[in-house]
This record gives sequence, structure tokens and C-alpha cells, in this order.
Amino acid sequence: MATTALSGGNLLQRKTESSPPSVDNSVSASPDDTPRHSPSSTSLSSLESDIVLDKGNGKMLDTYGNEFEIPDFTIKQIRDAIPAHCFERSAARGLYYVARDLISLATVFYLFHTFLTPENVPSTAVRGVLWAVYTVIQGMVGTGLWVLAHECGHQSFSPSKILNDTVGWFCHSALLVPYFSWKISHGKHHKATGHLERDMVFVPRTREEYASKVGFLVHELNELIEETPIATVINLLGQQLGGWPMYLICNVTGHNQHARQPEGRGKGKENGFFGGVNHFDPGSPLYESKDAHLILLSDLGLAITATALYLVGSNYGWANLAVWYFVPYLWVNHWLVAITFLQHTDPSLPHYTAESWSYTRGAAATIDREFGFIGRTLMHGIVETHVLHHYVSTIPFYHADEASEAIKPVMGRHYRSDTREGPVGFLKSIWRSARMCHWVEPMEGAQGEGEGSHVLP
Repeated sequence: MATTALSGGNLLQRKTESSPPSVDNSVSASPDDTPRHSPSSTSLSSLESDIVLDKGNGKMLDTYGNEFEIPDFTIKQIRDAIPAHCFERSAARGLYYVARDLISLATVFYLFHTFLTPENVPSTAVRGVLWAVYTVIQGMVGTGLWVLAHECGHQSFSPSKILNDTVGWFCHSALLVPYFSWKISHGKHHKATGHLERDMVFVPRTREEYASKVGFLVHELNELIEETPIATVINLLGQQLGGWPMYLICNVTGHNQHARQPEGRGKGKENGFFGGVNHFDPGSPLYESKDAHLILLSDLGLAITATALYLVGSNYGWANLAVWYFVPYLWVNHWLVAITFLQHTDPSLPHYTAESWSYTRGAAATIDREFGFIGRTLMHGIVETHVLHHYVSTIPFYHADEASEAIKPVMGRHYRSDTREGPVGFLKSIWRSARMCHWVEPMEGAQGEGEGSHVLP
């Protein structure tokens, strides 16, 4: 959740579920010799504290009671702090990781398919459990392959754009992802991270919008949130199982300001089923006319994969195909949505109005987490180095740890990470953020750079 500061008026208070735990962010003092931005309207992600403004000092506080300050460094300072070799991309190294993931997927399938038979494992129940383990493993490795295609989309895979887009199209198509369609909309997310009107993923609603969506009056929301954890469970299950397909089909969690599309193709279109906003139609307002051939090429990749899956299902059985491919596919979707959700949703993260947003501020509105071997090895560090990624997305993942350490002194206290409890803490944070982060609302009374701000409850 967050709080917003608007100029003048009384300080707004917000009732919450419980007192939040304290968080130790991996930050240091921010530099004093960098230029400061003009007065802003910032939206602080604050979950549970009733007051997010220290009235005595005019300070903006996050949910945990930590003082929030507008980022005051520059992109040039970030780039200059990173060792030159971190920008180097190797096609051979990138292809090695693709081969590693593909061989891992094939090896796991071969071992389970060859040895997990009724002759070797007579118990149907035991075989079922072991095949479930298979789907989990394949889902994690498949997520790693997804991340490598993500590297291709950012041109961090190799120095060759042709190789990047070829590998990205192949890997994403195999995972039923429209590569170029995703690449274009994902690029817009990077250009507007934390922007309440232009961001493409997990854009928070205002308190009034949230109340309208769930059908409760604004003043009833606090009681509703306090008393219905079952609603959080249901929403979280829907998000983790169907969030990614719904994003592609309906643009859920993306902004809904399509009337502003420069070519006018967004007029009368809105997110949702049959709203005309999706990742498959060249006429979608997410794209421009020049993108049409890329959208169709993405669709072709999906059609090829769908045809291959149909042939496998027809020849080897649809139940087998479900276990071999579709359940692991759901696991990939789960991890993808969980990772993205937690990168951009946290009690300590700000969101910005159009008047206060800047690229530097938005890129800092992300958080690094820790997922251990799974995150750092199987998923190529996408969980642990996301803050850096939003500042310099062309740095390959195998240099991201070193580059992340290099920018921390520049970012100072503006660098955010939550690595408590490692992988267990990562999983716990899914529930914590889903339970606590619901809408943004104004916080009146902030002074100086906080004037005219918004915050996220």
C-alpha cells in the first residue's frame, strides 16, 4: 500500500491490518554532490502505518517508519560507477546458457520418461508424486529459459541484434510467449517504471478505483481488508495461475490510458476481455503501425508451437502432454508473475504521478530479493539484481552481481533489497505484499519535494 502527499489540507490517516515488521534495506548514505529534482508528487508504498508524514519535520515516511527521500543521483553517475567489462556481452556465453537449459529440460524428461514406469515404480501414488516433482523441476528450468529470452529482448544476450531476436523468438515461442509483442510492451514498462499512468505492469489503483472494483464504499475498505484473508488467497491463486495469460490477453495490471496512444488507435479501447487491448493483434493500442509485422511474427511462433503440441497430444495422449508440458508451463507462469510482482510491489517502494515521475526515480522504485540457488543459478539472477537491470538493461546477467555492487554507493539509501530469510523470505513476501498492497491514496501535508505526492497503501 502507499500514501500520497498532496499540497495543503489535513494529513490523511489510514487504518491497517497489523503493525509491519521492520526491514533492513541494504543501503548506505546517498551522495551529497548530486543535483536534486524539482518539487514532486511522489507516491510512497506504505502498507500499514496510519501516518506517513512526520508532521514535526515534514518528512515522508514509508510503512516501516523509514524516512523516504526523492532519489538525487543521475543516470550518468550510475553508468560511470560500473566497471567497463560489465557491459561486455558474449554470444558464446549466452548460447552456452541456452544449451545448458535446453539440455537440462531434455535430460529431466528423458530420465523421468525412461525410468518412472509401472515396472520400476509399481505404486500409482508414488509415480504421481514423482511426476509432480518433474513438473516443478521443469517449471524452474523453463523459467530460466524464459529469462534468457528476456535477456535477448533487452539485447544483453550478445552484441548481435539478429542473434538476440532469433534466439529470443525461438525460446519464447517454445514457451507460448509472443516474443516481439512482449518485447515492445516490456520496453515501455522500462521507460515508465513506477509511473501511475504509463507503467505496463502492476500499476496500483487509487483507493476509489479499488473500492469501485470490489463494490464497497471507500470507508468500508479497511474493515474489508482486515476481515477477509480468504479473499487474498483467492486473488493470489488467480494471479499466480492466470496472471500471465490474462496480461497477454487483456493487459491486466497494465495502465488503461490507451486514448493517449499517439496514432489514435486507443480510442474506445480498454483493458479486459474484448476491450481491444492485447498482445496478439497488430491493431492493439500497445503498438504502432510500424510494429505490425513483428506482432504477426510473434503470432507465427505461437502457431508453430501450438501445432507441435497438438501433434504430440494427438499421438501420445493429452494427459501425457498435460504432465509433460502444460503443468510445467503453469509453473513457469507462476514464477514469472511472482518475480515481477515482488520486483515492483513492496511496502517500501514509491509510485509517482505524471508530474513527479522521472526515469531515475522510477528505476529506483524496484527491489532486489534473494532466492538462493533457484534464483541465482536456475533463473539466472533475475530475482537478485533487478534494481541494476532497470538502470542498465543491456548488462548481461553474469555481470549483474558485480555491477549491482558498483552502483550501491551511488544509490545510497535509495537502493532497496529485502534478503531476510533468503528463499523462504522470498516466498513469504508473496503473501505479505498480496495481503497488504492494494491501492494508492493521497497523503496531504508533505513539504518541499514531497508536495503534491501520492502514496500506495
